[in-house]
Amino acid sequence: MRIITGQYRSRLLKTPKGIRPTEDRVRKALFDILGDVSGLTFLDLFAGSGSVGLEALSQGAQEVVFVENLRPASLAIEENIKALGCQDQARIICQDAFRAVENMVKNKQKFDLIFLDPPYYLGIAEKILQTLGDCDILHQSGYIIIQHFKKDPVAEKAGNLALWRQERYGDSVLSFYSKK
Repeated sequence: MRIITGQYRSRLLKTPKGIRPTEDRVRKALFDILGDVSGLTFLDLFAGSGSVGLEALSQGAQEVVFVENLRPASLAIEENIKALGCQDQARIICQDAFRAVENMVKNKQKFDLIFLDPPYYLGIAEKILQTLGDCDILHQSGYIIIQHFKKDPVAEKAGNLALWRQERYGDSVLSFYSKK
């Protein structure tokens, strides 16, 4: 696993066992679609190795918050952040994603981009999408992107969110949402 573009290009990342990291081609496609992320705030839910959030930092994101409840994965993210020397722009929350979102709502924290890659086959993508649609942690002009299994569909609308684009890469789908 490596960072594809930006200031940390070609730097290798630690990936803990049992994590399904986002493939290079999917990350490249994601950031090609998003365009310039310089100065934006980024939330990486179900962060795994942190590869997507670290890619955002490499491409100039102002701040990335990583949420991962598995301790070995959180430790790998911490090691990756230290190896890149971007501790001032990154924060790790080792907590269940639903609880972390609840706390962000309480703290009135908002993000420009929210990426989530929940475990496949468990229906979590649909549940967290509904949670995000019912809360207010996304800036008005922001986007939520869900990576999910092609046979694990997500709704076209959830709360104040509406699907505006989907792209398939093998068994993975990227679904893009914005506020209505």
